[in-house]
Amino acid sequence: MRLLLDTHVLIWWDEGADLSPRANRAIRDAGQVYVSAVSEWEIAIKTGLGRLKPKRTVGQAAADSGFEELPVFLRHTQEVAALGSHHRDPFDRLLVCQARVERLTLVTRDPIFDQYDVRNIRA
Repeated sequence: MRLLLDTHVLIWWDEGADLSPRANRAIRDAGQVYVSAVSEWEIAIKTGLGRLKPKRTVGQAAADSGFEELPVFLRHTQEVAALGSHHRDPFDRLLVCQARVERLTLVTRDPIFDQYDVRNIRA
């Protein structure tokens, strides 16, 4: 299985917070786990607004966990036009696009992803 972690899942994983047993198992057993550049962007914005205080960078967290970086490619941004307008969060929308285009399963606790045509595992 190939996974893409939602931003909050990466943070929780890195901080040792509780994830669902299914999500824990999936992350541990996955052939590949990706962390999107979108997550770094989201964390940087929320940090700048004072809404988040990360302990370290996404790159450090991903590297220490053996996760792979997923850059944002034009094929990902082009997929945005095909999405329904279930909500406006640009970070979530781009993560959905990346998961769809790259055929990844998204690990998230956010139920909004159930409205999109994307495989997901509830964290």
